[in-house]
Amino acid sequence: MENRFDIENYIIVKLTEGGDYLNVLKLHKLLYYVQAWSLAYGRGPLFAGKFQAWVHGPVNRELFDRFRDSKYMYSAVTAADVPSDFDPASVSDESRQLIDAVLEVYGPLTGDQLEEMTHQEAPWITARDGLPPSARSEVELDEKLMATFYGQRLKQ
Repeated sequence: MENRFDIENYIIVKLTEGGDYLNVLKLHKLLYYVQAWSLAYGRGPLFAGKFQAWVHGPVNRELFDRFRDSKYMYSAVTAADVPSDFDPASVSDESRQLIDAVLEVYGPLTGDQLEEMTHQEAPWITARDGLPPSARSEVELDEKLMATFYGQRLKQ
């Protein structure tokens, strides 16, 4: 299992080096899709940490806490937010391949587009369980449902 903080930093470095815009909202969604596709491929969780069914889609509480005092959901995330001693090689080759594949598909999308996508998908909808659109929720998304939902997409 990988270190979640290293996965976050890898995503930040990879996107910002490529000149892509990244904000906190988008980072949450990309981290979510990395975990979801790891589950779908039968690898199990890529990192320890759950996602909660927040208003803006799946949110990892630890990632939220990382930026809680310095940024809000639409604040830019840049290479300056990554520790200077971060080494992308701290993430295994196999995990980097998975992350790169997820970033190739989801990276060009905005945070708002990714949020809208998650709002149409069973893991977030099920965790929200009919709550009003603006209601707070800390219900965790079911990783088994994530594995099944995205695993079915692999078969299509």
